[in-house]
Amino acid sequence: MEMSQIALNQGLTFLVWATGVVLIVVAGFLVKLLIDLSVLAKNLNQTSIIVNEELKPTLNELNQTLSSINEIVKNTDKGVGDFKSAISGFVDKTKLLSGTLLGGLFKGFSTAYNMFKK
Repeated sequence: MEMSQIALNQGLTFLVWATGVVLIVVAGFLVKLLIDLSVLAKNLNQTSIIVNEELKPTLNELNQTLSSINEIVKNTDKGVGDFKSAISGFVDKTKLLSGTLLGGLFKGFSTAYNMFKK
């Protein structure tokens, strides 16, 4: 019985030491992980600051470009509207003139036809 007691004590002692070593190794890796995460957070913060500073002028430039494009589109739309109204007026006048000419031409043909018919 004494021999099994010694073997049991040695086994438990080895288990305690092995558990302690494993816990120390895991704690070391955990500390390294926390340090790396801290460095990563600092780098992400610096990156976001840099992106924010670089993005503001780009967005301002984009806003100015879009305003210029909007002005060009408005001017083009106004020009197209003016051209459309000018063409519409021309077509109306042409339609009136051609209607008058066509009416006169038809009346002339009918008069000539009636003259030849008799």
